[in-house]
Amino acid sequence: MSRSLLDVRDLVVRYGAVTAVDHVSFTLEAGETLAIEGPSGCGKSSTAMAVLQLRRPDSGEVRFEGRELTGLTEPQLRPLRPRMQPVFQDPYGSLSPRHRIRDAVAEPLRLQGLRPTATEIAELLDRAGLDPSYGDRRPHELSGGQCQRAGIARALASNPRLLVLDEPVSALDPSVRAGILNLLADLQDELGLAYLFICHDRAVVRHFADRVIAMRDGRITSR
Repeated sequence: MSRSLLDVRDLVVRYGAVTAVDHVSFTLEAGETLAIEGPSGCGKSSTAMAVLQLRRPDSGEVRFEGRELTGLTEPQLRPLRPRMQPVFQDPYGSLSPRHRIRDAVAEPLRLQGLRPTATEIAELLDRAGLDPSYGDRRPHELSGGQCQRAGIARALASNPRLLVLDEPVSALDPSVRAGILNLLADLQDELGLAYLFICHDRAVVRHFADRVIAMRDGRITSR
């Protein structure tokens, strides 16, 4: 019997007296896209942050590649983080305005003690559909779609198996969204990536995802 890449069981996230995620469970297979769809405030982004252990859950389990994450210390999590990478909603906010794009893309590798070459960074930018010459620019010199491609290149740098995509196209113009979604689909085919895709747009998720679960008020309401 195959083991799921990601297995979330009875996940609970609270903010004070408010339960944002209420006993949420799901699995995600390697190479699959699972979308979590729902309105703002339904708990889908809190679920994503808890999966990444950027917000520690109050209870429940998050198993990635068979390993339970919630009980691990930050030093224990550190070698696992490259394998599960986020792509956030705000393409400008996710990149430091002080750093050139090439440095932002290289950052995950440098955190692992590696020294990527200029050629390696150029290849990552090209894979994300961004002209490598844009590596010399800063985020404010790029469009929103170009910044999101840079964010995707950075996520790919550490050779992940899972991308957690938190509203990756909702801040972009409609004409740009299709290009980013097509890029993500091509990368999934090429690299065998799994996607946890957080989105409020039902039409987008039903077109893009292999499976969809709907959340309302912190709970899964349909699968």
